[in-house]
Amino acid sequence: MYLPGRERKVIEFLLNAKEAITIKEIAKALGVSDRTIHRDIKSVEKLMADYNLKLKKKAGVGLQIIGDKRDKQKLERLLANVASSNFTSDERQAVILSTLFDTNEPIKLHALASELKVTVATISNDLDQMEEELADYQLQLIRKRGYGVKVEGDEGDKRAAISNLISKYVDPFDYISLLKESIQKKSQQQLNTISNRLLGLVNPENLNVIEKRVELVREELPHELADSAYIGLVVHLSLAIERLQKGDKITFDKVYMKQIQGTKEFEIASNMIKDLEVSLSMDIPDDEIGYITMHLMGAKLRINQHYLMEDSSLDIAYKARELIQYVSTQLDTDLSDDAPLLNDLVAHLKPTIYRLKQDMNIKNPLIEEITRDYSDLFYLIRKGVRDLFPDMEFPDDEIGYLVLHFAAILLTSEIRTDLHALVICSSGIGTAKILATRLMQRVPEIKQVDNKSMFDLEDIHTDSYDIIVSTISLTGFDGDYIHASPMLTQSEIHRIKKLIRQKRLNFKPEKSPVKSKQAKVHNDNFIPKLEAMQNYSKAILSLLNSFHMTQITEKKSLESILSMACNELKKGKWLTNSENVFKKLLKREQISGLGIPDTSLALYHTRSAGVYKPSFSIYSLSHPLTIKGMDGENMKMNTIVLMLAPEVTHQEVLEALSFLSSLIIQGQESIKLFESGNESHIKQFLSEQFQKFLQEKNIII
Repeated sequence: MYLPGRERKVIEFLLNAKEAITIKEIAKALGVSDRTIHRDIKSVEKLMADYNLKLKKKAGVGLQIIGDKRDKQKLERLLANVASSNFTSDERQAVILSTLFDTNEPIKLHALASELKVTVATISNDLDQMEEELADYQLQLIRKRGYGVKVEGDEGDKRAAISNLISKYVDPFDYISLLKESIQKKSQQQLNTISNRLLGLVNPENLNVIEKRVELVREELPHELADSAYIGLVVHLSLAIERLQKGDKITFDKVYMKQIQGTKEFEIASNMIKDLEVSLSMDIPDDEIGYITMHLMGAKLRINQHYLMEDSSLDIAYKARELIQYVSTQLDTDLSDDAPLLNDLVAHLKPTIYRLKQDMNIKNPLIEEITRDYSDLFYLIRKGVRDLFPDMEFPDDEIGYLVLHFAAILLTSEIRTDLHALVICSSGIGTAKILATRLMQRVPEIKQVDNKSMFDLEDIHTDSYDIIVSTISLTGFDGDYIHASPMLTQSEIHRIKKLIRQKRLNFKPEKSPVKSKQAKVHNDNFIPKLEAMQNYSKAILSLLNSFHMTQITEKKSLESILSMACNELKKGKWLTNSENVFKKLLKREQISGLGIPDTSLALYHTRSAGVYKPSFSIYSLSHPLTIKGMDGENMKMNTIVLMLAPEVTHQEVLEALSFLSSLIIQGQESIKLFESGNESHIKQFLSEQFQKFLQEKNIII
């Protein structure tokens, strides 16, 4: 079948995403406009439907493929088997490059055109574009009539280009995993053609030998070897062995080789090469030792205080101090006394500067995420590096690594740790408080949370909040917010923490401190405080007086149970219009699930003009019902917790109801209590907790 290249890339992007992803992120990754992706999505949805898959769209969250894992695998196989004529130009050029790097002989243009099912003119146009990219690695594309095409240049530059090609299309961690899979399956049919080509640049049979030897390095080095450095070394050695076996030898600067010969890393690299020569039955030139030493020297995670004087030149240390001072000044945050940061920068800059002088470019697999998540910090450090190293060109990949060093320090410092969050739900009670409680538990940077209903949104100054999280889609709201379930899934927590990292790295310091609640209390006059006391008391008294438990032994539908509950509450004069409240409860359920995951409880709540005064009641079902949980999954429910409040009411009433919501999920003990159906014990628990609530509000002593 024919599948346009960009649509295929969109599907691959969605299949590989571990969580929901926005149109903007896809558009940015593919280098097109948001509108273009919106058009492609229509065709993508039709194709997915053929494979029993659905594209879930959620405002404030993004897109995600929903469906059975086997159906997703079928779609992946389709993408792997699409005709090579469906490749984008970038993908086609990647295949051409891998083919050229895989041989030392010139290749005819018509042979490439035949294999890729395109015209010779298309291949020629691709080669024109590839010449510019290869020039960045000091490589030349030799093209002659009757001769074909061949890449020429230094072997070190060729390896750098190959490494970049691999990291561009396959994550280095995945590359090793895929190589292992290819050994086991002896087949790569489930991988797309580009992945197959890139895996073909390395002999997977050598991988086990290399990986076992690199694993020993972790024990031999005087410092920790990061996972990324471990993978980088395995990939480097795998490529090096393959290139050597094809007769391609590398040269290493003799002067620098003498400088590093006395280091522990050089000793380890030498022993590694000797072991590999025996294991692989081949001769490996000493020049390879220099490159492996560079990998090991650049892999230091944490260095002790003495490293700075023992193993580093003072001029690099001076430049590192200047960079720290520059960033400190711009952020208005003093980092000058941070010894680990200085040591880390020196450890990183020494091999980096050598690499740059030797034109040994490296690829940073995290560069897109770094520039997206830490954009302000990235551009700040890039400017600082250019000012401090005017005679040296630092590529963005290298800048990205420097950003991570500073980000690690800034994120553990006290900069903007007290964040103020706004939580929105349909009514401002119930699920909003559950979400607020979860936020405070799972995201320690959030110190204060306000709960509001969607009705209040127009009157709220949202700019005063650091982060806005909503349990419902906020149609027509122009601000940034995160759409999350009340129970907070791991992916939702991940998105919130990612946003918080950006907030905490915002280096515009607060002009004036936020006034504390204590100061505000002193400035208030007596009458509003007295009114608040009265409102709190009336709300809590109403909730405790209304509280009752009803056992439902007959098998009933959810609608009939809710209707019965509303009619009973109307008879007790808690409601004025039971039909209105009943309809609002059903409408609330349609917005999102109300079942509390990992319990048998469901929290039904709403605010309505049909509610006369706040009420709280529980309905225990002898016949459980299947409902949707707050995490979107179906669950069995046998206890309905019902909370109702007037549509227009005092803030103190909403606070009391929100507090009540938080009690339900306070811990396993409280969950068991509400599931137990013991009316007297629950009422006693509520009385004790509300007493503490009023004491914290300084209403009672």
